[in-house]
Amino acid sequence: MTNRLDDIQAYRKKMNERIFEIDHLGIKRFFNLDTAAYNDAALDGKTKELLGLTASMVLRCNDCIDYHIVQCVDAGWSDAELYEAFNVALVVGGSIVIPHLRHAVETLDLARGRGEE
Repeated sequence: MTNRLDDIQAYRKKMNERIFEIDHLGIKRFFNLDTAAYNDAALDGKTKELLGLTASMVLRCNDCIDYHIVQCVDAGWSDAELYEAFNVALVVGGSIVIPHLRHAVETLDLARGRGEE
């Protein structure tokens, strides 16, 4: 049985594969730029994923929130650390972030295997 997060990840994989079939230099460059932005440099990739999560919450992009939560869990961030990032996003973004905070908590539960739809 799949849940919302499994479905989103399957869709993302399917559509990325389709996009990668497109022979467009600008699209390829953007995807490469996006991937490279999370490589270790002055900041490590783990920290950059947490920054991506916080920015995604403030920008109110649930697909991005889902992606970055999975990356943050895989990178080893604890729930307590992620809750701190959620709080920063809430303070920076204001009350309009609350629906996305709900989404983020649900996604974290799904990523940790604590909730099934």
